Amino acid sequence: MNRPSPSIVARFVDPRVLPIVVTVLLFAALFGFGSVMYTGFFSLQVLFGLLVDNAFLLIVAIGMTFVIISGGIDLSVGAVVALTTILCAVGTEKLHWSVAVVVPLVLILGTLYGAAMGALIHFFRLQPFIITLAGMFLARGACFLITTESIQINDAGFHALSEFNIPVGSGSLTTGSLTAIAMLVAGIVIAHFTRFGRNVYAIGGNERSALLMGLPVARTKIGVYALSGFCSALGGVVFTLYVLSGYGLQAQGMELDAIAATVIGGTLLTGGVGYVIGSVFGVGILGTIQTLITFDGTLSSWWTRIVIGALLCAFCLLQRATERHAARRKSTGGGKGALRTRRAVAQTEAPLDPMQQARLAAPPREA
Repeated sequence: MNRPSPSIVARFVDPRVLPIVVTVLLFAALFGFGSVMYTGFFSLQVLFGLLVDNAFLLIVAIGMTFVIISGGIDLSVGAVVALTTILCAVGTEKLHWSVAVVVPLVLILGTLYGAAMGALIHFFRLQPFIITLAGMFLARGACFLITTESIQINDAGFHALSEFNIPVGSGSLTTGSLTAIAMLVAGIVIAHFTRFGRNVYAIGGNERSALLMGLPVARTKIGVYALSGFCSALGGVVFTLYVLSGYGLQAQGMELDAIAATVIGGTLLTGGVGYVIGSVFGVGILGTIQTLITFDGTLSSWWTRIVIGALLCAFCLLQRATERHAARRKSTGGGKGALRTRRAVAQTEAPLDPMQQARLAAPPREA
């Protein structure tokens, strides 16, 4: 009987990989449970429905993933989404601007708003929690400064985008879901195949070391919050297409949902570790829980919050346990591994004199 290679097993229990593996398995278990319990749950339509109904949250969670990997936090995303819906509604209904003008404008404003918070955080050495909390209050207050009422969007351009869909099998993909997929691909490329992405991971791992290595810490941190602001504004546009209205009380608590989806997706709150694709499964878990409650029909919608809170606590404990295990394994096995490596190298090289053999056989000194 073939047993899995130790290297494969070690790969899956690695602290950087184990949380996302657990997330994928949990999503599969929840979807499988729903498929067994409820007729019609196991279908492409339900799977696409998770993406359509949570496209705006996925876009916001992608931006949040970059922020948390860098070692920060962004509490302003929900308020920026609400402000975006207000600006879209006012731009189209009051000022009679076209979608081609309103959408780029709100995306630029969201990006600049995030970049301004990033600049304050870096140059003034302020805590991200405080600055983004202030940004949340400012954006939410600006919503009600513009209008205290809900504005219905009747613009033909917004309605055309909202009603657009592409049939795929038994399901369909809307403009919002297609936008979320495009943002997901862009996020994966930026995180794992660009210098900016590598800098984000380095800063999240150890900002002081990144600075000593000559990495552009200031530019990267500002860029991370600018990216989060862009994702928040883009999520706001998708949310506007979803509800076709603008209101200052919309997207309340979305920042907490985005953080929960990111953490459940395997991103460490301490920074430096995480995958953009993990946030997809984090959002999928949240959406699956809501769908299960909807299919059941007898449970209160507040059970969604209870389950999400329990999962968040469980994943935080899992992260802490894997970090401690990795630190303990490193402290107990690092010296022996180094000794075996040095001896292996010694055996493959040309014969050495007795003094050189004694130095290689000696245990490594502590740093």
